[in-house]
Amino acid sequence: MIKTYHCHSLADTWAAAREIAGMLKGQEVLAYFGDLGAGKTTFSRALCEALGVTEEVTSPTFAMVHEYHSGPFPIYHFDMYRVDGEDSLFSTGYYDYLGGGLLLIEWSENIESLLPPDAWRIALSYGQAEGERIIRLESKE
Repeated sequence: MIKTYHCHSLADTWAAAREIAGMLKGQEVLAYFGDLGAGKTTFSRALCEALGVTEEVTSPTFAMVHEYHSGPFPIYHFDMYRVDGEDSLFSTGYYDYLGGGLLLIEWSENIESLLPPDAWRIALSYGQAEGERIIRLESKE
């Protein structure tokens, strides 16, 4: 499945996140791709809210991974910005989390060859209008 969302406001982003949240079973890997400031953390926040997460959702830039357990299944939110290969990926605990819940992975460009083949790809990019974001979902579903 390929679906594109044109978001002209935060409300549009939240609506896209609600729709995608409704497709999730809790074992998926969502691999985010996009430039700095494209909205990866904002989308994660919206998706987690749509799934009923009550913890504060923030960027895992310095922690590498944040865990959320208040929703219907565990959610593990990764930031791979500083990961530069399989050795540093291993040190994040990534392999231990696979299959244990929903994985949200920011900066998936840095581990693209190490993603599971069934990972959902979510590309976030700037649109043409000011404040517009484009969210492109590709999944095997």
